[in-house]
Amino acid sequence: MSFYQRYIIPRLTHLAMRQKQLLPFRQRVIGAAEGRVLEIGIGSGLNFPLYGGTVTSLIGLEPSCELLNMARPRAEAAAAPITLLDGSAETIPLDSGSIDTVVTTWTLCTIPNAAQALGEMRRVLRPGGALLFVEHGRAPEPSVAGWQDRFDPLWSRLAGGCHLNRKMDDLIGANGFRIEAMENARIPGPRTHTYLYQGRARPA
Repeated sequence: MSFYQRYIIPRLTHLAMRQKQLLPFRQRVIGAAEGRVLEIGIGSGLNFPLYGGTVTSLIGLEPSCELLNMARPRAEAAAAPITLLDGSAETIPLDSGSIDTVVTTWTLCTIPNAAQALGEMRRVLRPGGALLFVEHGRAPEPSVAGWQDRFDPLWSRLAGGCHLNRKMDDLIGANGFRIEAMENARIPGPRTHTYLYQGRARPA
């Protein structure tokens, strides 16, 4: 792993995720979490203060050691007990059916094998459990989607593996989940980067 990937990308990720315009989306997703929760790609722990009394425990999975180090102080200050795990979503180190809610916030864009990761999320969820998500991805306008396809190879190298052109509802629905509710939104910024998918899915 290069110096840029190990040290610079985590700090850029932290700064990007701190944008105030993202907070309402975080609040809506996190507010619906309950029981034993697994958050995929916890980053620097920006979601931790948003978890409420319906959450009995929280497990945060993160492959970046630098981001885990940033998350530890927030985990110690959080109301719910938090366990931090160093690992990848493609191989979640938890028992099958042991999780009530899986949360992803701007994470599926970056997981190298997102299909495998979604299969793992489905595996660890109990029957009737929920996947709560907010992600950016492929825009509905053909012209914007075309530019996403053109920019994606360079962007993914610059942004730690983040992809601009994943159609999140199709990706989730094709890998073991049934989407119960979903809304789309666009936030200020480049149109190639700002089309959002927010919703709830259940194991199919």
